Amino acid sequence: HFRGKLGRYPPWPGKIVSPPKDLKKPRGKKCHFVKFFGTEDHAWIKVEQLKPYHAHKEEMIKINKGKRFQQAVDAVEDFLKKAKGKEQPASSMEPISKRLKIIEEETGSTSIQAADSTAINGSITPTDKRIGFLGLGLMGSGIVSNLLKMGHVVTVWNRTAEKCDLFIQEGARLGRTPAEVASMCDITFSCVSDPKAARDLVLGPSGVLQGIRPGKCYIEMSTVDPETITELSQVITSRGGRFLEAPVAGSQQLSNDGMLVILAAGDKTVYEDCSSCFQAMGKTSFFLGEAGNAAKMMLILNMVQGSFMATIAEGLTLAQATGQSQQTFLDILCQAQDMFCLFIDLVVDYILQGNFKPDYYLKHIQKDLRLAISMGDMANHPTPMAAAANEVYKRAKALDQSDNDISAVYRAYIH
Repeated sequence: HFRGKLGRYPPWPGKIVSPPKDLKKPRGKKCHFVKFFGTEDHAWIKVEQLKPYHAHKEEMIKINKGKRFQQAVDAVEDFLKKAKGKEQPASSMEPISKRLKIIEEETGSTSIQAADSTAINGSITPTDKRIGFLGLGLMGSGIVSNLLKMGHVVTVWNRTAEKCDLFIQEGARLGRTPAEVASMCDITFSCVSDPKAARDLVLGPSGVLQGIRPGKCYIEMSTVDPETITELSQVITSRGGRFLEAPVAGSQQLSNDGMLVILAAGDKTVYEDCSSCFQAMGKTSFFLGEAGNAAKMMLILNMVQGSFMATIAEGLTLAQATGQSQQTFLDILCQAQDMFCLFIDLVVDYILQGNFKPDYYLKHIQKDLRLAISMGDMANHPTPMAAAANEVYKRAKALDQSDNDISAVYRAYIH
């Protein structure tokens, strides 16, 4: 719960304290040791991640509506009351960009930071534009529900019409066809399963294209290939429409909670016109430039996520095959999550800076991969993810990276 910038860990109030004598400060980082209110947890936190408590209190309360977070804030207030008359203690919260603020990144991308869409009373002003939404699957249902909760006027359509009933009861309007929805609405979103479904929705009978007129906006939220996005962008704009792609990173639960991450690309004016929609459905959105860029980024993210899940499954089953407790494996993995966060942070810094000074020798992780694969062989258990990774590390060793940091495996991909 400490590293909000990684997405998984929310901001949390804490107090700078003296670390235990036997606890070493992380190398190369300006950090404070922080004890977090409402928990027994503590961690080294980078200076730039610490934000003044009073200046950010209201913002954080709006964003975090969980019971444990509120209890933590109450603990801070009790602490401050007891310390009245003394100098204000060094309380802090991890960073989150100010709600509604649009930030230009160094890369030229833009991000809109938002929060749990069900948690704010009036802090998000819904656009007065009429919103259409096509596709009420696992992701679309949560998105539409949050759009309605935040006061947007939404017209829905789904291939299986009965899925619309619940949203009609919540105040949505019903569109008979995709063409009708696009014609009735100023901004129409689509969230379907694959490239064929996305194309059919636009180009098929009574499709979106038939309802597009100059100025109408179409936003493709499906995760598809860049070529499909280029095709849809061209046909929409050929009718005078405005096009944006906005695939989402997250799960059904995150969709329901309004905590998706939205990657957008295409017409930036559409992105800006949709800011209240994106704030209702997600915690953060990024504008990545020309149409197709978001599809590329999303596929890369999902590649990493899918590979990670397969590796976890491989580890779980290997644990079982070698007589180890799967639950204990998961418990150890969860306990090590802070180590993994620090590991990722350091590795990214090393790679981006081109600094591969060893913190953990590459040759040692390759040795461990080799031994794990051998253990799998003895248990007659497949380890394809480990085997593939092992080949990459062997390639890095062949490029004289053995005595560099584990992150030097990056160099195996750029030769």
